Amino acid sequence: MCELEDKSVHLIITSPPYPMIKKWDEMFGHPIFDYQHKILFMSWRECKRVLVDGGIMCVNIGDATRSIEAFGFCCFPNYARLVQDLWMMDLVPLIPIYWKKISNRPNAFLGSGFLPPNAYISQDHEYIAIFRKGNKLRKFKPKDENRYASSFTKEERDLWFQQTWNIQGAKGAKATSAFPPEIPYRLIRMFSVIGDTVLDPFAGHKTTMLVAERLNRVGVGYDIVNLPEADIGSI
Repeated sequence: MCELEDKSVHLIITSPPYPMIKKWDEMFGHPIFDYQHKILFMSWRECKRVLVDGGIMCVNIGDATRSIEAFGFCCFPNYARLVQDLWMMDLVPLIPIYWKKISNRPNAFLGSGFLPPNAYISQDHEYIAIFRKGNKLRKFKPKDENRYASSFTKEERDLWFQQTWNIQGAKGAKATSAFPPEIPYRLIRMFSVIGDTVLDPFAGHKTTMLVAERLNRVGVGYDIVNLPEADIGSI
């Protein structure tokens, strides 16, 4: 992201291609867990460079389930690996959010009917991992106008700062990998102020950028493909 100067971004919100999801194999080059995370690591290194001291980085990622000859059916822990990689580069992990995707399939089930032991837990959560750059909070001048103008209500605080979010997934997300605008809307309000620069290094349908601009932030995004813009409705 050579167009961005060091320490020029205040908040990063993104949802990268999840390692070990079959549709991303060709893009990554090899269907190998460690290799795919090493590819993502190069993007995370650039994210750290452009993030201001005390800036926040939010990464929506899910674990992957897949059958591989060496293991059979197994869960590949993308969230755990992400935390390990970002902590190694001195991005401080904070308490994550568990995004429970509201689904029309409440009885989704994998396995052998009603007979133990060969059934598997249904995967209905993803993670929003949250990191801070450095061990100190962002500094603001006393009575900073943009900061006070960016405040949230008590009702918003009580809802947004719970660890589990129940939010409907974006329409057609399985095919398009889009995520709902409510996710960046909350995160931008929670972790940035008016006038800040918000970056999505895997911009996709530009959802984060569009929501950022609607909230009077500067939205910046990168991607290797040009997809149609998301419909962010009344957010």
